[in-house]
Amino acid sequence: MSTKGNIMKTYGRFDVIFDKGVGCRLYDTTGREYMDMISGVAVNCLGHSSPVIAKALEEQAKKIVHISNYFYNSNAVELSEKLCAHSDHEAVFFCNSGTEAMEAAIKVGRKYGKVKGGESKNVVLYMENSFHGRTLGALSVTGQYKYQKDYMPLLGGVHSVKINDLEDIKSKMNEDVCAVIIEPIQGEGGLATASAEYLQCLRDLCYEYDALLIFDEVQCGIGRTGSLFAYKKFNVVPDVIAMAKGLGGGFPIGAVMTNARASVLEPGDHGSTFGGNPLACAVSLAVINELMDAGIVAEIDAKSSYFKAKLEKLKAKHSFITEVKGMGLLLGMAMDIDVKDFSKKCFENKLLVATAGKDVIRILPPLNITKGEIDEVISMLDAVMEEFSKELSEETKTGM
Repeated sequence: MSTKGNIMKTYGRFDVIFDKGVGCRLYDTTGREYMDMISGVAVNCLGHSSPVIAKALEEQAKKIVHISNYFYNSNAVELSEKLCAHSDHEAVFFCNSGTEAMEAAIKVGRKYGKVKGGESKNVVLYMENSFHGRTLGALSVTGQYKYQKDYMPLLGGVHSVKINDLEDIKSKMNEDVCAVIIEPIQGEGGLATASAEYLQCLRDLCYEYDALLIFDEVQCGIGRTGSLFAYKKFNVVPDVIAMAKGLGGGFPIGAVMTNARASVLEPGDHGSTFGGNPLACAVSLAVINELMDAGIVAEIDAKSSYFKAKLEKLKAKHSFITEVKGMGLLLGMAMDIDVKDFSKKCFENKLLVATAGKDVIRILPPLNITKGEIDEVISMLDAVMEEFSKELSEETKTGM
């Protein structure tokens, strides 16, 4: 079997095939072990081969995998109740991915605008440098031209604003705005974090102009920032939350949650063939129960402080690290070197990390990572940085 097969070349993949994983570790087809600090890009919140997920899959697969949304299923009902019980919201729409969740959120915003202000209230504001997905609607509100350029024209009636720029958002809000979309922490965009002041300003403006505030918590939600929903870390309640990734711990599931104000969809307005199927919801229930009842989310703040302190020590040691970024276990290091080259060097040393934006290395461990495993990651990072520093030094000498 070849490494590449007949898979479309839509990703710049590393030349490796993984076929087994346990916790924070992955094993390729030759048996080599890698420390995984990508976690499927913040998906595998319980690590690889979680017995909790395996049990849920096995038990539910023996009962019923799929019916249709013409009928209710008990897992979807229970999961919706659990998500709302942990939030300030009242209704959930289930889908299969983050980009689908964002498509649904955009439709909620547009429907709200039409109900409240008629045809002209259809403008959606989004943040520069954001990332919301690959479908045309989600791509239209993604603030990175490199992802958009080959697919224009995109959705009309959308405009970008600068994150954390109060004057910019105030100048662009008006009665035609139906929704404002923001990631509290920009995952793909380099871990830029919205300030509490800025998010409160958005909240106030959305009330003033009767628009919906939509949080994209696809990457920063489901415990990753230290609470089940990221918005609670900022004390600003959005009208709509889009979620996915960690929601299924590796099994595809997405969701949009709305408060009473944003609950405008009616039968026929939106749908998803596989959304909320019994198998996906059974896994998600098991994941949420494990995160909350087993105390995993409750331990994230302490783990984050420990991890960040270790990263700060690396920053003090290696001059090319300019900043330690992020919150919870959505962490990163800004560097003034080529981060793609650095991630490749990590891969060569059996450490998997992701890039974010132009200059950030992203670290996304499973949420149940141990302090011992954090120490191991820090040692691996330090070794790669030492190797990278030597190569940079040699290049400097050669250049002289």
